[in-house]
Amino acid sequence: MAHQSLLFKGVENADQVNRITTALMMLDGVDSVEVGRHGAEIEGRANREALLQAVRALKLPIDVE
Repeated sequence: MAHQSLLFKGVENADQVNRITTALMMLDGVDSVEVGRHGAEIEGRANREALLQAVRALKLPIDVE
């Protein structure tokens, strides 16, 4: 199982954290996710670009890398 990290800037509340968590968990290949205000730790075989696209698709006022 692969481990990946995403970094966030601008996440301000629990609603945003919950929306990001749900979006990442819905992706094929994601086994587990831990999301906080400053980033996410993902376990599984999901493609990094798919992870980034899932967060960006939420159209939250945040930066993700």
